[in-house]
Amino acid sequence: MADFSYTQDNLRNLAQDVLAHARKIGATACEVDVSEGYGQSVSVRKSEVETIEYNRDKGIGVTVYLGQQRGHASTSDFAPEALRSTVEAALSIARFTAADDAAGLADEKLLAKQSMALDLYHPWDVSVEASIEIAKRAEDAAFAVSPLITNSEGASVSVQQSHFISANSLGFCDGFASSRHYIACSVIAGKGDDMQRDDWYSSQRKGSDLARPEVIGDYAARRALSRLGARQPKTAQVPVLFEAPLAAGLIGSFVRAVSGGALYRKSSFLLDSLGTQVFPEFMQISERPHLKGGFASSAFDDDGVATQDREIIIDGVLQGYFLSTYSARKLGMQTTGNAGGSHNLIVKPGPDDFAGLIRKMGRGLLVTELLGQGVNYVTGDYSRGAAGYWVENGEIAYPVHEFTIAGNLKDMLRHIAGVGNDVLVRGSKQVGSILIENMTVAGQ
Repeated sequence: MADFSYTQDNLRNLAQDVLAHARKIGATACEVDVSEGYGQSVSVRKSEVETIEYNRDKGIGVTVYLGQQRGHASTSDFAPEALRSTVEAALSIARFTAADDAAGLADEKLLAKQSMALDLYHPWDVSVEASIEIAKRAEDAAFAVSPLITNSEGASVSVQQSHFISANSLGFCDGFASSRHYIACSVIAGKGDDMQRDDWYSSQRKGSDLARPEVIGDYAARRALSRLGARQPKTAQVPVLFEAPLAAGLIGSFVRAVSGGALYRKSSFLLDSLGTQVFPEFMQISERPHLKGGFASSAFDDDGVATQDREIIIDGVLQGYFLSTYSARKLGMQTTGNAGGSHNLIVKPGPDDFAGLIRKMGRGLLVTELLGQGVNYVTGDYSRGAAGYWVENGEIAYPVHEFTIAGNLKDMLRHIAGVGNDVLVRGSKQVGSILIENMTVAGQ
């Protein structure tokens, strides 16, 4: 970790200093997060360098408790005086905060006891000059596909590394380093007055695992070209296929609806759904927090609670919520180790590949882009602007745009007709394309 300004031991010592000072000034409990990160990003447009950005940041967040009164403060100054002031500010806030029955540290017996080597840290030693060259290669490959690729929104390369220590006054103290890098390209295809854009990117923990820049640029260009001549579809009720990158968003909507915050506030369309049929019987969803190199792998959650493998959906039935210590207490339940979110959700793929799902759909809509935020998590009502392709006789017929897809998430999840084996791993959810039996397409 030569390029970090602080070692893990340095961060650990800072955390212990904060906990000691909190104890000294009368806090009944305390938790602290100390983090540091650095990286660089470059972007190129039409072979000219547009931006070069360096980032290096650090911070300490302190939460103190006076019984069940809670106060939080943070600082980016690691000097001893600044740390003491931050702890005192948090304590002062706690004094003026109403007591909350659910506030407090996690139960000691649930805290993670041992570190895990999860292969999350792979610094990418790539110079700015080399990053510029990689971005140019992606963009050049896009322009080489066709003279109809008339413009570019740019290609970019980002390299990021960070590490942290999380600790509390019950003795928990752990942390790790992680990395995440990406290459992206976005281009515009034009024919007469018809202009269409599309993009593609690759994101990995390891720079050497990224897709080749030429492959990214080439694919971004082909996606943009395939959208030329887009028309508005007729209003209809048809099956809708969400391409894999968008399918992850559908699963994200499900996660949000069965997460503690939405449940205890009663702002979820899946209230009291534990043990009920939420998906069709062929659906299986697992949580695997300890996957080597996973984008959401961790031995513990934001509360320091040990994470564990779980089956979230078995044969379509919901087995467990996503709860933090706080939200679990609000619901009279036990934390599931999900403070901070889900950890590597894996949706079991079905037998069909992407082309197989299109054939299965027969006639309907393939969605490759969603616009706007039209999701009501209280009612489940779903309405989003979209773009994609019209499908006839099990084949893509022509591109479509300027329409809305609408339905209700509760019905959409229950009426999934297939999950593809075209799994694309870009984040905490691993899922192939998802085919929904029926939605309203509002066009002309």
